Amino acid sequence: LLLTFLSYSKPLREFCGFTKVPDASKITRFKQDFLYDLQLVFDNLVDVTEPICQAIDAAKADMTIFDSSGIEAFVTENNPKYANRIVKQLKAYAKNNGFDKGYDPYKAAYGSMPSHASANPEIKQLYINGHFCYVFKFGIVTNGLGIVRHISFYNKDFMASHPEIIVEKKSDSPDEDKCVHDAKLLIPTLKDFFDKHPLINPKTFLGDAAFDSALLYKELLTGNTFGKDAHFSKAYIPLNARSGIKNPDCKINVDGIPCCPNDDSLPMKFESSSTRKNGLVRFKFVCPKIKYVYDKNTKKSHRKCLCDNPCTSSSCGRMIHIYPEKDLRAYPGAIRGTQEWESTYKIRTAVERDINHIKENLCLAGRRTQNEKTLHADLILAGITQLVTVILADKINHHEFVRSLKPLIA
Repeated sequence: LLLTFLSYSKPLREFCGFTKVPDASKITRFKQDFLYDLQLVFDNLVDVTEPICQAIDAAKADMTIFDSSGIEAFVTENNPKYANRIVKQLKAYAKNNGFDKGYDPYKAAYGSMPSHASANPEIKQLYINGHFCYVFKFGIVTNGLGIVRHISFYNKDFMASHPEIIVEKKSDSPDEDKCVHDAKLLIPTLKDFFDKHPLINPKTFLGDAAFDSALLYKELLTGNTFGKDAHFSKAYIPLNARSGIKNPDCKINVDGIPCCPNDDSLPMKFESSSTRKNGLVRFKFVCPKIKYVYDKNTKKSHRKCLCDNPCTSSSCGRMIHIYPEKDLRAYPGAIRGTQEWESTYKIRTAVERDINHIKENLCLAGRRTQNEKTLHADLILAGITQLVTVILADKINHHEFVRSLKPLIA
């Protein structure tokens, strides 16, 4: 596309310093030879655009969202006929042997397919958006505005710099494999991000259920994971449906909210949070059937329990205090099931939209190459393009176009 524009635009050729349109091979060599320099440009632009993001929406700029995806390489295994042929054979095999309806030919196909492409062992098998493919896997970090903050390319160099990541053999479940692998990549990716940008200090993390692990909550919310006393204050991660939560002190529902002692289906009402002298937070829940009554004599309001079957003799009703540090998985700095949680977690889709934007609008999908350096450079260039868009939108005072290249150009 660039070469096409250069062919028809003399001003663009002059701006780029070209006397004639270069060959496609020269552009490819440029990307491969200057990959490290492109990475430096991207990292510098992240620092340049951070104040712009803070000015647009400080709350969303203080969010960190992570997700992974892959760039499909131009290999035989990515031909749809390749996977379809295997699935068709397995369906016929199941029919001939009288397998029951519980047999899943797609899972069986995943298990029987090679873990990497024959042309390059670095092109790994992955299950993305409901289909099998062979990709160079990458991770992307954005803020709540959907502006890219960091890109990790999970190649040999990345794995060598993070020996703590242990790559296990794949199972029979593609979804499970992706979740397990993403969970192992999260902390190393975030460490690289914060090491490069020590002045960026977001307080809120958003991720999907793949990160619902007691160990990850501890690393995200406590200690010196990302520097001296550097960690998140809140982590918006939904609970994995296969493992619930329990509290030895009181009955709780699936969101970790205490329930009425006399009625498990009645969640108590979150009233407030407070910070104690030691800096730790405490959540306060009250009976959902209390009402604040105004006393004309004292000119003050007080709680009054209106329950027909009270669980306590107190006229104020039952009150329960929760200490999040006792169970960070159940209480990761925020309360699940509340309006705050629902409205905040919706922002997580910003990273998915950003990945789609990079692949579709910035033409990363459908690249007819299997060269690792070329695809890595294309990924970095896509990130650079988005960050330049942010700078241009800021210069013309149109922040609504920070993620919209076409309206900005028009």
